[in-house]
Amino acid sequence: MEKFQGKSVLSGVAIGKLYIFKKQEYTLVKETVTDVEKEKERFRGACEKAKEQLSRLYDKALNDVGEEQAMIFDVHKMMLEDLDYLEAVESMIEEQKVNAEYATNATGESFAEVFANMDDDYFKARSADVMDISKRVIRVLAGVKEGGIDSDEPVIIVADDLTPSETIQMDKSKILAFVTRFGSQNSHTAILARSMNLPSLINTDIQLLDEYDGQLAVVDSFNNTLILSPDEETLAAKEKALAKWRADLAQLEELKGKENETRDGRKINIYANIGNAEDLPKVLASDAGGIGLFRSEFVYLGSQDYPTEEEQYKAYKEVVEGMGGKKVIIRTLDIGADKQTYYFHLNHEENPAMGLRAIRICLERIDVFKTQLRAIYRASAFGTCSIMFPMIISVWEIQRIKEIVEEVKKELADEGLAYGEVELGIMIETPAAVMMSDELAKEVDFFSIGTNDLTQYTLAIDRQNECLETFYDSHHPAVLRMIQMTIDNGHKNGIWVGICGELASDLTLTERFIDMGIDELSVSPTYVLPLRKRVREI
Repeated sequence: MEKFQGKSVLSGVAIGKLYIFKKQEYTLVKETVTDVEKEKERFRGACEKAKEQLSRLYDKALNDVGEEQAMIFDVHKMMLEDLDYLEAVESMIEEQKVNAEYATNATGESFAEVFANMDDDYFKARSADVMDISKRVIRVLAGVKEGGIDSDEPVIIVADDLTPSETIQMDKSKILAFVTRFGSQNSHTAILARSMNLPSLINTDIQLLDEYDGQLAVVDSFNNTLILSPDEETLAAKEKALAKWRADLAQLEELKGKENETRDGRKINIYANIGNAEDLPKVLASDAGGIGLFRSEFVYLGSQDYPTEEEQYKAYKEVVEGMGGKKVIIRTLDIGADKQTYYFHLNHEENPAMGLRAIRICLERIDVFKTQLRAIYRASAFGTCSIMFPMIISVWEIQRIKEIVEEVKKELADEGLAYGEVELGIMIETPAAVMMSDELAKEVDFFSIGTNDLTQYTLAIDRQNECLETFYDSHHPAVLRMIQMTIDNGHKNGIWVGICGELASDLTLTERFIDMGIDELSVSPTYVLPLRKRVREI
């Protein structure tokens, strides 16, 4: 029996055979070509075939895990249409008279190095994407087929790490759990595992040895462990843990339709966070009381150009109408920092997390802002709709927003277009907003605390920097005091206060949040019922 330690992405238990995921190998060889035009034509044909593959992967991902996760394949497709990249490969073929495989690999490495050395975290992340698309083109050129899981039974996938292309091609019915040697909480493997609700470990100290393939193993991500060839006693204990986990999941289903109420009668609203209309079935299945965060930026990130008013209206209407009168809170455009889209033509920034982003873009580009507000207000005629504005730091910003809102409402009324009553709220994400919350509360109907950015800005720590994990503390007393101050100032001015950041799903803090007086917690649909269970135990 061998035991390996990892880091849990999603808690659970899985027992089954290990499947060592091996990437199909291709030996790259540099060759001299005589027919340069023919080689360039080979490259162009491979790019077209690679784009066809990416289109199929996008459709499959859309069906399996939703639009938010599927978007990576659209990004890859766009990168394969980048003229700088394409011309660099063809120039190398022509000038050095080398084969397309070698030129594609060399260009990919060169571009990836440029991205990796950028200060912007978003562009650093594109380094891996450039290599992924380059390898895809090379595989097409070399005639290497795309791979999946070669197994007749469900297995525990073990890999160094997995690209989006690899994970989405896998037959999900054959996956019991994910285990990777590398990766982060924000890796594609982690995102897929959470969306599929599969136990998973990252940063696991296991070597990918052929002798491990097919051996019986246990993933216990409650305890951050992978156990290989467990002895009888250990296996029996883990089988009991698996049965209990499954029973707990089944028991959670019994909580549907029940109140989010503590044993001493305190009630709280539990809502769900979504990125698009494709997430709606998950929200309805989770029995959430409403949608506490509709990340509208994904409507923009999934588009090749500024989405029109009609396109946005359709997306918002589908969700508002689909919730059948339950509250839907739409966050306005939150582009910038690590969420970039090329057609906004945002300048490179040394510190994008503190740069032109979110409401700052909206107040700089009023036409873009108005288009979105018009779409949301029109959708509000079909249900209960609220709007919240991200990255607010000053009273004047809210006052300017309200002026624009009034202009939009007047325009719609003049055009004879219906709209409903809409609550206006703001996200509390910066220490400035917390310190000003007494004044800000006088201007709005509600606060929603974005704990991810609030923690980052309060502690002055980049939350995506793995090197700073030792220092990053989401339970830091300063963060909790800021949450309490925000709640107190909100209530003092007669408005409700919620949390829509990651801390909302931290069950170790649920009782403390209720004692603080929080009115609403908004979480991923997966966490709605576990959170309801925790509330009812208090």
